[in-house]
Amino acid sequence: MLLESANFFQSDTDVFVNFQALGCRLNEAELETWASEFMQRGHQVTADAAEADVLVFNSCAVTAQADRKSRQQIGRLRRGNPDARLIVTGCHASLNPQAVREYLGVDLVVDNRHKEQLVAQALELLGDEAAQGGTEVLPLEAENSLLLRGRHRGFIKIQDGCRYRCTYCIVTLARGEERSRGEADIVAEINRLHRQGVNEVALTGVHVGGYGSDIGSSLFRLLGRILEHSEIPRIRLASVEPWDLPDNFFELFQDPRLMPHMHLPIQSGSDTVLRRMARRCKTAEFARLVERARDAVPLFNVTTDLITGFPGETEQEWRQTLEFVEQTGFGHMHIFPFSARAGTRAANLPGQVDAVTKKARSREMHELAARLKRRELQAHLGKRAEVLWERQTGGCWIGYTPHYHKIASREAGIRASGISEVAIDSISADGSMLVNDAIQPQVTLTDILPHAARR
Repeated sequence: MLLESANFFQSDTDVFVNFQALGCRLNEAELETWASEFMQRGHQVTADAAEADVLVFNSCAVTAQADRKSRQQIGRLRRGNPDARLIVTGCHASLNPQAVREYLGVDLVVDNRHKEQLVAQALELLGDEAAQGGTEVLPLEAENSLLLRGRHRGFIKIQDGCRYRCTYCIVTLARGEERSRGEADIVAEINRLHRQGVNEVALTGVHVGGYGSDIGSSLFRLLGRILEHSEIPRIRLASVEPWDLPDNFFELFQDPRLMPHMHLPIQSGSDTVLRRMARRCKTAEFARLVERARDAVPLFNVTTDLITGFPGETEQEWRQTLEFVEQTGFGHMHIFPFSARAGTRAANLPGQVDAVTKKARSREMHELAARLKRRELQAHLGKRAEVLWERQTGGCWIGYTPHYHKIASREAGIRASGISEVAIDSISADGSMLVNDAIQPQVTLTDILPHAARR
């Protein structure tokens, strides 16, 4: 989905910059980094693309549909503000640099390998006056408080790239080899965000579980250091591949500041399909990982990704996947029909599954996922939860529990970015979210958030 454009403001400066991204939370974390650097140099970040002098678009290429949406968004940005300088980066731009350069009005393409140079390249494009900065350069602390206005969760990029090559994955080609940030740098960023009123951060990257492979560290060690040297009340992990985690990993979750939810992509519930995908985790190993998580923390919420119709997927393999998913019981699932990506091994595998079969299997898995989600939510009824509140729509507050379940409430005293405890009384009629008793059970997510993106 298209992530919201950055909604950050600063005092009058020379250059107005608008950021937009498609796709993953890593893309969003990178937006925050660039916005911070622009503002530290005295420029302004605006939510209004029409008033921007510079448009920065962080593109996605995880599926063929993401490629198409990236192209469409580039066109919309140019048509909406033909006078602005248009800068495109991200996976789509890195995989198709020449084609992106030929789009009408694209002024600069920044490869993923050079993202750290994006701000400098943008200012060079604008000329000497912009490179000198705006009329008021704010100190780092003030800059971050403005960066996070309207934000309720900080996304922390801890690493980039992946050393593995799953046969279907184009992102590893676009992002390159693994590169980890230093532990001290990550801890310092988290503490800075907390001082500015942020109560939750999510650690993100391409291969989060592989953090530290290039610098003599590990995700386990990083989390221990964050817990020891920060006081931020809520820490989450973004998507983590279900390998490279030590047996004692979930002992860390005894600290209640580490939220009891992990997104562990399984991709298939059939070991023979997983071999063709070149995945490094078998179903039995995944099941033991989930068991360790749930033994460590009651009701630990495991969410996942799954691909339907992978090349060669037989009816028997599909039934194995359905059975495995039901036995595991995921709290939420992202389900993708297989998308052949040029440059990946899976695009040339024999036994390509037809579109009708992929669609039917996707629909069947969506139906199962909905039943499992309702079952997951029902396990929380009658309990109480500390909720991080994010936004108010139609007099109704929407937030997330520690287990990363969306909840709605109209209780008095709630404020954005605040954390408060509420009772969990019911489930919305569409089975998508928890409800505090201030709202009638028949209300649905669509009723409350008619235009909101579902996450």
